[in-house]
Amino acid sequence: MFTGIIEEIGKLKKIQMGADSCILTISANLILSDMHIGDSIAVNGTCLTVCKFDNTCFSADIMPETLRRTNLGKLSSGSPVNLERAMSANGRFGGHIVSGHIDGTGNIKNFTKENNAIWVKISAKPALLNYMILKGSITIDGISLTIAKISEQDFSVSVIPHTRQQTTLLSKKIGDIVNLECDMIAKYIEKFCNSQKSTSISKAFLAEHGYI
Repeated sequence: MFTGIIEEIGKLKKIQMGADSCILTISANLILSDMHIGDSIAVNGTCLTVCKFDNTCFSADIMPETLRRTNLGKLSSGSPVNLERAMSANGRFGGHIVSGHIDGTGNIKNFTKENNAIWVKISAKPALLNYMILKGSITIDGISLTIAKISEQDFSVSVIPHTRQQTTLLSKKIGDIVNLECDMIAKYIEKFCNSQKSTSISKAFLAEHGYI
């Protein structure tokens, strides 16, 4: 479990491509301080398992499903990546509930400056936009952000100076692919509602199932 608060920007040191999978080696500093084999690290919002590390970098195996769902396979040597360790039980919950399981990708459409903020517009498929609401949470390349505008084709977030400095988002170019993880609460609600299509939702039903 993660919160979408980026701890540092790492750099892709090496990518070893296989037929349908790969191994990423990423240089880092802060997150290596208490690292262990088997730890979960969010790389551009994608939960990866540490399989090897030393005092300068760590490596993780990337399976075919992860390559299909994310932008990791499109990275090249030297690419900056957002890094976050799994949430500590005694830490502050600064962002929102992030699983590190990417739902799909979007494309950056444009950047617009407004005073101290930068608006970032991202196009996404209807299947992803379906889980987004105005002022709801979204994870973009591992960054917890708030949806400030939404349409049938895209959504926008407003990025403050701190986020610009601490993440890779504003180093992207128009057309670049970003990883998207929608708020998991929306997915649970959809699953529940679909399973109850033949059931009349009433006050008595909600009380019986502990909602009121």
